[in-house]
Amino acid sequence: MLKGKKVLVTGASRGIGYQAALDAARRGAHVIAVARTVGGLEELDDEIKAMGSSATLVPLDLKDGAAIDRLGKAVFDRWDRLDALAINAGMLGPLSPLPHFSPKDFEEVLEVNVTAAYRLLRSLDMLLRRSDNGRVAFVSSAAAQSAKPFWGLYAASKAALNAMAKSYAGELVQSKIRVNVFYPGAVRTAMRAQAMPGEDPKTLPAPAEVAPKLVDLLSPQCTQHSKIFDVRSDKFSDI
Repeated sequence: MLKGKKVLVTGASRGIGYQAALDAARRGAHVIAVARTVGGLEELDDEIKAMGSSATLVPLDLKDGAAIDRLGKAVFDRWDRLDALAINAGMLGPLSPLPHFSPKDFEEVLEVNVTAAYRLLRSLDMLLRRSDNGRVAFVSSAAAQSAKPFWGLYAASKAALNAMAKSYAGELVQSKIRVNVFYPGAVRTAMRAQAMPGEDPKTLPAPAEVAPKLVDLLSPQCTQHSKIFDVRSDKFSDI
């Protein structure tokens, strides 16, 4: 259960992030929902209120590092702690031979998928340490290992994210915080449609089907640490 917990979810305006925020609220958490799209956040807020729970909406571009810094201060000023963090927001970028990526595309994918995660940890780490059961889940991808042709930029960003998660988890062995990585597999999202335009989305699980497994990693009952949970196998493995 997450009753009374403060749970921050990035990329909360659609897809897995939206459904994870809903599920966390359903379990009793106050959700701090972060995303760029105001309309999606407002829809989320309406759904959360309808179930009798509450949320704080944070319209924020994760490429704005100064705004992420301010987010940490705002959470501290209001609640003095953060109980769980789902680093979910990410971008696919173009699928292309590595030499064909523009420097702009390369920098943007790394900024959203890697640098923003670092900025979030930098801003929120001390708040997680103030929780009785701090939990962090990095949403990554098996692409980090497979690194298929034309997926080099996305794969590199997720491999970097995994490395960051593993190192951070190692730093927290003596703390109450538990850090894990989440592989959602193929899910019916806009990112998946961008990657696989010819695929029938009806053959894939909906975000609402996989999001609860992400929220499980944010629960005080999750004792796993420095692990990858892969939805496809429903098993944990070392990062």
